[in-house]
Amino acid sequence: MSIPVLTQAGELLARYEVLISDVWGVVHDGLLALDPACAALTAYRAQGGAVVLLSNAPGPSEQVGRAIDGKRVPRSAWDRLVTSGDVTRSLIAETHLRKAYHIGWASDRSIFAGFDVEVVGEEEAEFVVATELNDYRTEQPEQYRPLLERFAARGLPFICGNPDLVVHVGHDLLPCAGALALIYEELGGQVAWAGKPYRPAYEMALAAACEVRGGRDVDPAKVLVIGDAVRTDLAGARLMGFDSLFIAGGIHRDETIRDGVVDPAGLARVLADHRPLPLAAMAALG
Repeated sequence: MSIPVLTQAGELLARYEVLISDVWGVVHDGLLALDPACAALTAYRAQGGAVVLLSNAPGPSEQVGRAIDGKRVPRSAWDRLVTSGDVTRSLIAETHLRKAYHIGWASDRSIFAGFDVEVVGEEEAEFVVATELNDYRTEQPEQYRPLLERFAARGLPFICGNPDLVVHVGHDLLPCAGALALIYEELGGQVAWAGKPYRPAYEMALAAACEVRGGRDVDPAKVLVIGDAVRTDLAGARLMGFDSLFIAGGIHRDETIRDGVVDPAGLARVLADHRPLPLAAMAALG
């Protein structure tokens, strides 16, 4: 197995009319913007391309957009933002249930805004929404197993508002709500996944790209997915039939990066079970 390892992405990006880019691990590292990536996306937009950021962040896009601003990601780098929180809101609406048990940060409860939904305790709950662990710096997903067993025994629907299993925050690798959802499925529970790599998230991203392009349809052959996670970004590209660019220095960096550059052997191991392969890999977008 061999794919090109690029140091500059401009020539590849120019072949596409729409970029659907991951956020965390591509345009910022959880703390601050990755300036070369932001510059590459800004240059691409200046040449007429449309950039839709597609994030598994569990908050609504307005809230996540403000957080991205706070990490100094310039608005010049993107046209639209679609989040797992946006998809979660659509799934909440589809349940027609009123009493939710929420797992996650208090700030994530903005996803319930505008709905006739009450956040309740365990005994009253009619469905579960997990956006994060309550404290992903001190907790592990297995600590939630007894709670999830009780919910699964009652047959409660479970909405996973962030399908990621783990995320880098600076140098730390911390668990996400997707890890809870896997436990719930293992227990026989019903999970609705809000975000990548599932089709509803990409359909929202394509609708956003169409809007940016003044209503013009988007040709799937002219869409490039940029991401750092095989399980979400690359799998979503495969599902939708889009080309992809793999950012090896993101979530898989401990496996794929040696001395600041892409290690071919590590790259091959990470991509061994993924077909079709990405068009290329980079240590970081630039």
